[in-house]
Amino acid sequence: MKKIYILIISLTFGLNAAMAQSSLVKKADKYYKRLQYVKAAETYEKAIAKGDADDHVYQNLADTYYQIFDTKNAEKYYAILASKSDDPEIFYRYAQMLKANGKYEESIPWMEKFAQMKPADHRAIKFRENPNYLPKILDRGKDKFVVNEMPNINTEYADFDAKPLGDKLYFVSARDTKGKTYDWDKQPFLDIYQADYVDGAVTNIEKVPGDVNTKYHDGTFCFAPDGKTMYFTRDNYHERTYKTDSTGISRLKLFSAQLVRGEWTNVQELPFNNDNYSVGHPAVSPDGKRLYFSSDMPGGLGQSDLYYVEIKKHNKYGDPVNLGPNINTEGRENFPFISKKGDLYFSSDGHLGLGGLDVFACKNVDGKFSRPRNLGVPLNSGKDDFAIYIDDDTKNGFISSNRDATRIGDDNIYTIQNIKPVCDVLISTTVVDAKTGKVLPQASVTLTDKEGNPIKTKLTDDEGHADFLIECNQNVSVEGRAEEYENNKVDVPATDDEEVAVKIALNPIEKIITVKELDINTIYFDFDKWNIRRDAAFELDKVVEAMKKYPELKIHIVSHTDSRGSAEYNQKLSEKRAKSTMEYIISKGIDASRLSAEGKGESEPAVKCSPCTNEQHQLNRRSEFIIVNEEDKDTE
Repeated sequence: MKKIYILIISLTFGLNAAMAQSSLVKKADKYYKRLQYVKAAETYEKAIAKGDADDHVYQNLADTYYQIFDTKNAEKYYAILASKSDDPEIFYRYAQMLKANGKYEESIPWMEKFAQMKPADHRAIKFRENPNYLPKILDRGKDKFVVNEMPNINTEYADFDAKPLGDKLYFVSARDTKGKTYDWDKQPFLDIYQADYVDGAVTNIEKVPGDVNTKYHDGTFCFAPDGKTMYFTRDNYHERTYKTDSTGISRLKLFSAQLVRGEWTNVQELPFNNDNYSVGHPAVSPDGKRLYFSSDMPGGLGQSDLYYVEIKKHNKYGDPVNLGPNINTEGRENFPFISKKGDLYFSSDGHLGLGGLDVFACKNVDGKFSRPRNLGVPLNSGKDDFAIYIDDDTKNGFISSNRDATRIGDDNIYTIQNIKPVCDVLISTTVVDAKTGKVLPQASVTLTDKEGNPIKTKLTDDEGHADFLIECNQNVSVEGRAEEYENNKVDVPATDDEEVAVKIALNPIEKIITVKELDINTIYFDFDKWNIRRDAAFELDKVVEAMKKYPELKIHIVSHTDSRGSAEYNQKLSEKRAKSTMEYIISKGIDASRLSAEGKGESEPAVKCSPCTNEQHQLNRRSEFIIVNEEDKDTE
């Protein structure tokens, strides 16, 4: 892909097998280190054909195809590596390529392996929070977006990053075949173009006049709100000097230009550039006070992160500020765009997506960006989707993608039409003491989906408030927790209202202690199972809080089964249920000496029935809790 140049250089990793390399492999390695990926791939393939194949060759060849987004060949070689590797990044990239090739179900086990091996990785955390995300993304955007390839603008070369200004459309293209070709993907170098753009018709395409374009790469770009300043990405080339870092690679830099009598001139390099890392993909806030960009500068979270600087006068800027782990991952975050409403759009291969770069949106809520949301199909595809532009007034825009590519580097511009607004609901929660009505600061509030899977957890502020922003028409719940209080959960039905107020009332722990038994709901089990369900865990957490509140409290657990199966089998099953119930409480920090458990099989049904309905069977598959030292509680 031609536009891959614009991506910040990816971190590479390798197995580096210790063996004498053939001349072909050494030659391929040189191409690889110089980012000459087309030549590298051809040479590695020749080495493999001659039997010079080892993990080092497979690794570099897989990464080479990954960089030029040849997903089929990348999948092929990552599959070889994944079968014998313990590198979690190989598992992640293999999963990405499987998804890019439409093999969604096959990708899941590899994402699970990745998440197990790198549990603290933000990509792993997001996957564990929402392992069944793919159906939602595949369905999410079907009624919101209409995407069509743009006529009269795309060529057999890379064309991308379309943005209108007045009656003109600006974009980046590699269509100039008169100059040199880029060794990354053997396409011409990039330039910024403009065209007349009236009623959707594109005419009179030409390079932008002035001093922006050079014989090297120029683009992507953005405009200041007044339309008189352009910020753009360029190779490290300025005032006829081409610079590289210590490895011989030219890093990306940001420049500005002014529109003077129809020409873009007075090109100036921005002061926070650096010869040793890349800075690119500019985007300006609607008030013109912030410049957002992507960079692989030291101190970031991943391969490339999103940052911003404050724009001051006279080519002066503030220090770069990282947008943080809500936005950035260990992967690549690139191509930011800020809409007129101040919402952030960007592309990422680190957030949960379809395999390549996907476009994500973050709503601007009181000056802060909400949780990134994958905008779904058809805006996104299994390929690279990037460089989005959205007009909040017309609800139309542009996106770039290689979804229909017939050759390496073939990115195209697509129109986005008939956009339905991304609908959000603000869930405003307040946590209070159920007895006094007093608000509870620093209470934990967890937003969960309809299956009970946690989405996000926040602590309440001094007023007992915690807010969540979700998509419209989603069935969710909010769970409140606080020390010395019983947990409580409130269901929030699907709605498209702009805001829903939810009050979560928590009972003090004293309210759930009785003389004989804990006044806590019985927990239930699935048929022939003894694992702790999500609803059961919610109730068990109440037991844990009670035992933390009263250190002298001891609990006896009694577990039961329904009447299906033999009495001997049911006895063993009930004992397993008693054991798993006790182990859950112990895992939360309660000493095992304070707990005892027994199984009673089917001998003491909660509901006596013959025959029994499914609902009656469910009521009999349970664990109950009894206070052992009730005489102590009488003195409370």
